[in-house]
Amino acid sequence: MKFDSIIIGGGVAGLSCAIRCAEAGMKTAVIAAGQSALHFSSGSVDVLSRLPNGEQVNEPFASFGELKTQCPSHPYSKLGELQCREAINWYQDVMARCGVYLTAQADEKNHYRVTPMGTFRSTWLSQQTVHQFPQDRLAEGFTEIALVTVDGFRDFQPQLAADNLSKLSAFEGVKIKTAAVELPDFDNMQRNPCEFRSIDISRVLRDETKLHAFAKSMIQQVGKADLVVLPAVFGNGDGAATIKLLEGLTGFKICELPTMPPSLLGIRLEEAMKSHYKHLGGLILAGDEVLSGEFDNHRLAKIFTRNHEDIPLVADHFLLASGSFFSKGLSAQRHEVSEPIFGLDMADSTHRDHWYQPQFFTPQSHPFMKMGIDCNNQLNPSINNQVINNLYCAGAILAHYDPVQEGSGSGVAISTGYYVAQQMINVHQHQEQHPTETLPKQERTTA
Repeated sequence: MKFDSIIIGGGVAGLSCAIRCAEAGMKTAVIAAGQSALHFSSGSVDVLSRLPNGEQVNEPFASFGELKTQCPSHPYSKLGELQCREAINWYQDVMARCGVYLTAQADEKNHYRVTPMGTFRSTWLSQQTVHQFPQDRLAEGFTEIALVTVDGFRDFQPQLAADNLSKLSAFEGVKIKTAAVELPDFDNMQRNPCEFRSIDISRVLRDETKLHAFAKSMIQQVGKADLVVLPAVFGNGDGAATIKLLEGLTGFKICELPTMPPSLLGIRLEEAMKSHYKHLGGLILAGDEVLSGEFDNHRLAKIFTRNHEDIPLVADHFLLASGSFFSKGLSAQRHEVSEPIFGLDMADSTHRDHWYQPQFFTPQSHPFMKMGIDCNNQLNPSINNQVINNLYCAGAILAHYDPVQEGSGSGVAISTGYYVAQQMINVHQHQEQHPTETLPKQERTTA
């Protein structure tokens, strides 16, 4: 099978690249081995919350200059502020067309989102159902907040969150209370307490009659509150609409927060992206896995997958966005870390004793978190120092950044996926206009 572009990996980076390629009319396929990290995601888009030295970042894009000084090899440093802004703005527009509205603060600063532990995480974009707490005015406008769970739901403990919130000086004058709302037909649906998850609740509350009963119970249990914080248990693609209906039924302002996996806020993003990509004519080969590839003159000519066995998949351009250790994009042996599909060159890695900090909880990043593929400024990897011109890398498989410590995971994924797509599009369009020419490499270096 022949494609213009093949994307290996169905996470944020891979789907961002695939959507942009499909928008440009390229015949594109995504190979997704399993669930992406979006099932474990907050559903917000982090751009940058901390610099590599641990310094807190309030204005992400304004900090790109200092980031480049501290880490010239960081993916953001290779792309630059303008490319990253363009990518994030494009992603906002795409998601808005899908009915998922992601917004930032008007002052170009990060905002806080509340977590199930009653703590706050800094982020750049949040969905319309997630309350944005300004960093310097956390409790502004609130006199009473209710933390509400579903009776029998074990993935959110509101009393624990309330205890942590009440310890913050910003909430000193705010009344924080908790409540548990009974789910209609709970006794009939429960199979095992350990299996009762957000996805089970969402199926029940799709029924508008049961949602009305749930709303009535909420009013009785909560009483009065300026903000009602609920775990994300409302639908996948239609979750935002369900929340809006619930707000109309109760009169409450509702804030969703992500829970233990499966995270419906993250799944909401994934389903919207996949649906939009398919609408553009893109193909997803779900449940398949790339096993190997064949190279010809420093180009990846074809790949072989588990499901297609000896039938090769051929493309002009390839993106490897298979993630890090969690999704098996990187493989750790006793004394080395490697990329298991193609054997791509890794960034320099030290002895195993230096892969981690002495303390697990530390202000500094664990070195293994920054391990990954070493790419040039166009995000082309190499094998034995020979650059593979039509293969690119994006997202968590890239070296030189720590998505957790920096709070930059989804921002890097979107930016690098989009950046790679723009290069693929440029080459594709040039070849269509000049089919007999070979595009000089320097013409591919800008998007």
